Amino acid sequence: MQNILIIEDEKNLARFVELELKHEGMKTEVHLDGRTGLEAALDEEKDWDLILLDLMLPELNGLDVARRIRQVSNVPIMMMTARDSTIDQVSGFDHGADDYITKPFEIEELLARIRALGRRIDIENEKNRVQQTTLTYRDLVVEKENRVIRRDNEIIELTKREYELLVELMSNLNVVLSRELLLNKVWEYDKEVETNIVDVYIRYLRNKLDKPGEESYIQTVRGMGYVMRT
Repeated sequence: MQNILIIEDEKNLARFVELELKHEGMKTEVHLDGRTGLEAALDEEKDWDLILLDLMLPELNGLDVARRIRQVSNVPIMMMTARDSTIDQVSGFDHGADDYITKPFEIEELLARIRALGRRIDIENEKNRVQQTTLTYRDLVVEKENRVIRRDNEIIELTKREYELLVELMSNLNVVLSRELLLNKVWEYDKEVETNIVDVYIRYLRNKLDKPGEESYIQTVRGMGYVMRT
């Protein structure tokens, strides 16, 4: 975490934290009240990696700041406050905080918590990346990065159009997709392509994917389109 916003009304503490974080090679910006801090937090050009947020602030308290940030952003928030009751901590988490450190604190503890929060965020981002690049349905797995389709340990060979059609269906499980929508997504509304080409490619996919005696992976919804249902 390299770009950190500090919203803290105790000038000496804010300055101390700012200097220590800069010593660790991080970029910082300090605001001493909730209203200007919120404006900075919502500035998309700042691209914050972490917000250190005091609970008791002038103009706008920390809970309101956190709540408003969470309406538009998932940036990590660590509360810094002297109020250490369980109710205060729960309220902080309920308003969107990711961590909570109680004043007074040692700078080593703050740095350790920042590193730990960074690791958690990295792990979550990696999980999301894997989820975004891998699609699963029943025993089908699509590895989007290398365009491989697997059923159990078997690799299924598909043409480019068949692959794109399958990905569109698997990306919208339980959503009925019309022929026109599929044509738009897969063929990008090539004027020379008729909508019945979708039916032809659905048949190609079924021939390659379906197992004898088992329900088809792709269901037809009469008069509407196609769907893969969980």
